[in-house]
Amino acid sequence: MSALIDEQTLAQFDVPGPRYTSYPTADRFVEAFGESDYQAALGLRRQMRSQAPLSLYVHLPFCESVCYYCACNKVVTKNRSKAEAYLHDLALEIDLQTRYLGEGQRLSQLHFGGGTPTYYSDEQLQGLMALIRRKFELVPGGEYSIEVDPRTINPDRLKSLLNMGFSRLSFGVQDFDPVVQRAVHRVQPYADVERLMQTARGLGFDSINLDLIYGLPMQTPESMAKTVEATIALGPDRVALYGYAHLPARFKPQRRINEHELPRAKDKVHMLASAIEQMERAGYVYIGMDHFAKPNDALAVARSQGRLHRNFQGYSTQPDCDLIALGVSAIGRVGNTYSQNAKTLEEYSDALHQGRLPIVKGMALGQDDVLRRAVIMSIMCQGKLDFDAIRLGFGVDVESYFERELEALAPLAEAGLVERGDDEIRVTERGWYVVRAVAMGFDRYLQGDAQRQRFSKII
Repeated sequence: MSALIDEQTLAQFDVPGPRYTSYPTADRFVEAFGESDYQAALGLRRQMRSQAPLSLYVHLPFCESVCYYCACNKVVTKNRSKAEAYLHDLALEIDLQTRYLGEGQRLSQLHFGGGTPTYYSDEQLQGLMALIRRKFELVPGGEYSIEVDPRTINPDRLKSLLNMGFSRLSFGVQDFDPVVQRAVHRVQPYADVERLMQTARGLGFDSINLDLIYGLPMQTPESMAKTVEATIALGPDRVALYGYAHLPARFKPQRRINEHELPRAKDKVHMLASAIEQMERAGYVYIGMDHFAKPNDALAVARSQGRLHRNFQGYSTQPDCDLIALGVSAIGRVGNTYSQNAKTLEEYSDALHQGRLPIVKGMALGQDDVLRRAVIMSIMCQGKLDFDAIRLGFGVDVESYFERELEALAPLAEAGLVERGDDEIRVTERGWYVVRAVAMGFDRYLQGDAQRQRFSKII
């Protein structure tokens, strides 16, 4: 993707907007959707005796130290007793979830996120995995992944993770420049990450992912290019390149970042453009927005076959897969419902010890929501809106139903970011920089919304 977006176009379309890991987005969830609604969704799946495999997400929020850029729901503490108590709460939640869902449901995806999952000892993680295996069936060949902070792990621990059943690793790197690392309070030498990568390769993990962030304090286009080159030299199967969202009013750790040290929007777009060129030149497939994968990786294969999807962890290989979410603040999807757990440890634990699922809000999707979700996911994952596919899938004439939305795409078309054909809308090469802006045009909840500043900017 060599077509740089010019500064004027960037200024016009670099607006706050959702990342569309779901539609409707989590900020639209309502407290009127509660535990009984979620129980009904689980019961319906059980009643229908669905054989479709599940995805399971487990949120482990604990960290030993704070990273200033972090926007995750986390608990920074060296008090290990809190983390131990949390494992007991997770066991209670698993028991309650499977009471309504039914035990023995087949899992084809499992992801431990955080926080820092490797904050826990091998013995603690083994116990949690053993419980999951007792309550669910992990299908052979599934994607079983865990997020890893390189500072909390060594080669012996990697072997333990493999023996537990994890087949995929995601190393949080963010940047290899020591100056940037100090600015965000996350120092981890390149040599340490290289050693872990080599060990993981030798052990035979199916896929290894590296997470990077562009737009951090003290970053420059030149320093970011060096980080990308260093990443390519390590040869990860996937790379996630996230744009830093500076929202200090919402995320307290970000208040420690000096805003004057943040790169300009113009520099951020050059970082992204350069990274895309570097990754593609090295043979990686640009999956879209913030993901790259080697051509033989399952993510790249899913994109080429039109099976790509987005869920709360980003791009995924399994479209329309029910997602059971465990842990504080975790968000799940069952059928045409979304649900979110309590955001504090106290509220989460109190509900479980009272024998209740800790659901605090969610949403039951209407017909229009489901339709628009399909449209937005098609744009975000395939870079197009196929009129015939929507007509066949929903019995809707796109040009009539979305007349206002299609007209509103005119500025994007004039800027060369989308192209309108007789039976499709397609995102152009330059348009991928602002694909979120294209998707936003079909978001009914954003139309007339004056509170968009709660979202990060697109670039």
